[in-house]
Amino acid sequence: MQAPAQTKVSRGSGVALWRQIAEDLETEIFVGKLATGARLPTENELAARYAVNRHTLRRALAELSRKGLVEATPRRGTFVSKSRIPYRISRNTRFSENILEAGRDPGGRLLSTRTCTAPEEMAEWLGIAHAAAVVEMEHVRVANDVPICVATTWLPADRFSRIAKIYEHVGSMTKAFARLGIKSFTRKRTRITSRLATTDERELLELPRGAVVMLIEALDVDPSGEPISASHSRFVAERVSLLLEY
Repeated sequence: MQAPAQTKVSRGSGVALWRQIAEDLETEIFVGKLATGARLPTENELAARYAVNRHTLRRALAELSRKGLVEATPRRGTFVSKSRIPYRISRNTRFSENILEAGRDPGGRLLSTRTCTAPEEMAEWLGIAHAAAVVEMEHVRVANDVPICVATTWLPADRFSRIAKIYEHVGSMTKAFARLGIKSFTRKRTRITSRLATTDERELLELPRGAVVMLIEALDVDPSGEPISASHSRFVAERVSLLLEY
């Protein structure tokens, strides 16, 4: 019997062997070499392929399982997961509600905030002059502590100068708007495209090279129809499925 071809991992590189293995297998999933529903090689086969012990190999598989990319079935093996988080986009899109409905715990952290001018098209969406000040917030959103998207949001500074501090405290844009007297808001416009993730996005979203993100640009308005936020979210394509419900 021919010995399985080995895949090199870099010992002494400063990156744990299990992480290198997890990233290599994740890349195979993202580029389609390991298709949805496909069975992974056995633990013995993978351990031989990477020339590591089974403990190291199992740590790599546990990381893929944590991200929802693989599922272990007793006596059958480990398979590329068929399930993605269903994410509804409608007039009442809410990140936390979508994640809770999928049976996972939503969360997020604010990466940065500043007062600046918005990109020209986003200023047009907000109905403000391009030179008008906006609050720009960038944050990562997670489900069960797994990164789902990184989002940049622009809000008119004359109305929302305090929203970043409120968001840091409550951890939700919906709750932050409520604190400022906006009890409800609706989605007026959504545009969806896709592209390869940038280096920064791969780091924030824990993605391998070649991973694809779905870009969701959105405009939300208050009950009077006044624009309150324009956002640019980059969702991990392999972790969510979009459901349009307009």
